[in-house]
This record gives sequence, C-alpha cells and structure tokens, in this order.
Amino acid sequence: MSNTTGHEVSRAEYWQQRYEQGYTGWDMRGISPPLKAYFDQLKCRDLRILIPGAGNAYEAAYLHQAGFSEVYVLDFAEIPLRRFAEQQADFPAEHLVCADFFTWQAEPFDLVVEQTFFCAIDPARRTEYAQKTHRLLKAGGRLVGLLFDCEFKNGPPFSGSRAEYETLFAPYFDFATFETCHNSVGPRAGRELFINLIKK
Repeated sequence: MSNTTGHEVSRAEYWQQRYEQGYTGWDMRGISPPLKAYFDQLKCRDLRILIPGAGNAYEAAYLHQAGFSEVYVLDFAEIPLRRFAEQQADFPAEHLVCADFFTWQAEPFDLVVEQTFFCAIDPARRTEYAQKTHRLLKAGGRLVGLLFDCEFKNGPPFSGSRAEYETLFAPYFDFATFETCHNSVGPRAGRELFINLIKK
C-alpha cells in the first residue's frame, strides 16, 4: 500500500479494500487517551457530535456508553460501520452514515472530533477539510482531536506539521488549545498535537 496517491484515498473503494484485507495499521483497538480525557470533562450529554472518518469508532462507542445521545459516525467505507452496528446494537442506526465527508450535508454540530481522519485524506484537500469542518459546526462549535506533527515516508497517514496547521486553520478557527499531546499512546508519543479549535 506504499506510495498511495491522493486520488486513491479519495475513493471509497480504497478504504473498503483496506478493511477487507485487514490493512488498518492506524487502528489502536480502543479509544485514544487524550480524547477520553477530553470527553470525560464534558458536562452536557445533548451535544451534537460528529466523528468523521471514524473507522471502528471507539470514540463513538465510548461517548454513547457515557450517555451522549447525539453522536454521529461518518465513514467512507461500509465495513467498519456494519461492524460497529453489530457491536453496539443499541446505537441509533440513523446516526451511522456511509458517505463522503466533503459532499455530505447535515444540520450543524456542537463538536467535530478529529481522530486519524485528517491525516488520511488527500493533502491537497486539507484547506477544503478546514472549510467543510467550519461549515458543519454551529457558531462557537469546536473541532477537537489529534493531528500528527511528524513526517511519514509514505501515506496514508500523510505528513503534517504544527506550522502548516496554524496557517491552515487560522482563517476559520480560534485556537483554544494547540499543543504537543502529553498523554498519547506510546508509539505516538511526541508525534501528536492536541487541538481544541473554536469556530470563528
């Protein structure tokens, strides 16, 4: 799967094949500790929350089990959504969406969660990602999650840097938190930024 092009990762078939073949090296088999810590301090259980490119959606399962009732899971590939539905039988089926993030339309959200989605899209579409996320959020809504601050030889995941992200998101968001993550899982320690960005 080396030397994958941006065009390839923009096709649903590419991701469907990776799940069929079990080629999912990004999968941590559980919720990301930094996101768990963030979720644990949220008080309102009625927040409209979107997790795009959610894959196996451990974050969605955690939020649902914690009583959050308006969690939406969006993915290009059907396989992880089907598996999630089987494992989380009481999760609302209408909140599982198989669609293209960039063309999908929905009522705005309070929170968009970023977890290994941004790094998987065509780097040429990163500005489009920032714009689309901005549109999907309510006034004062937040984009919260993790971004890789490191180089990758071949993608996905595709490389990124703090300086790039500052330039990319500044037109659309105020930066509440933008720092090296202190509680990443071992293999990602020192390579992730935790972001909490507020829609302008």
